[in-house]
Amino acid sequence: MKILGIESAAMTASVALLEDEHLIAEYTADYKKTHSQTLLPMIAEIKKMVDLDLDTLDAIAVSGGPGSFTGLRIGSATAKGLGLALKKPLIHVPTLEALAFRAAFMGGLICPMMDARKGFVFTAIYRGGETMTEVKEPCHASIKELAEAINETGEAVLVIGDGVDAYYEQLKELVNVPLSKAPSFIRHASAASVAALGLIYAKEGKTESATEHAPDYLRVSQAERQLAMAKES
Repeated sequence: MKILGIESAAMTASVALLEDEHLIAEYTADYKKTHSQTLLPMIAEIKKMVDLDLDTLDAIAVSGGPGSFTGLRIGSATAKGLGLALKKPLIHVPTLEALAFRAAFMGGLICPMMDARKGFVFTAIYRGGETMTEVKEPCHASIKELAEAINETGEAVLVIGDGVDAYYEQLKELVNVPLSKAPSFIRHASAASVAALGLIYAKEGKTESATEHAPDYLRVSQAERQLAMAKES
């Protein structure tokens, strides 16, 4: 099964091509450009480098949220456009699960942290191993709330994601269980992880049409909050 993976939920833009369990190509960048400037050129470059015929794809796996509103919308639009044009199914891969999946081989508890700004993160807790399982469902939480959830596990926890860069020291002061952070080379989001998890989902029949796909934001946008406040006033 040949899967194109797309990751754009945070600052990192990433595209990967996976055939069965073989990672054929991956293009990842975290630089001062918007995902609208990077995703399609990345796909075009991979297509060129490995002589990819897009019609041979079996599915397109896309990081489905939570994350940046703009990033998710760009990734979703890219995946939906390809899916509609190529008549290929999409695989909605939860962003936090894909992030934790990068460290699943290490076993133990894994806590993905995505920086949601202003002292908040998108987070969850998973147990790694051959089959990764959810311990705490995805949520939008303050660092204090996350620390309480980690303490409730009573176990050592590995944290991963761009929220680690912003909040690790603050979190470490609040937890009373062993806390460690993923090494920098696997800490951030990756389309290879999205594609690999997408392969598992596809084998389980968890696909959707391009028209069905919609990102999971976990919270309303600032514009929506301001509109709601204006209606109340």
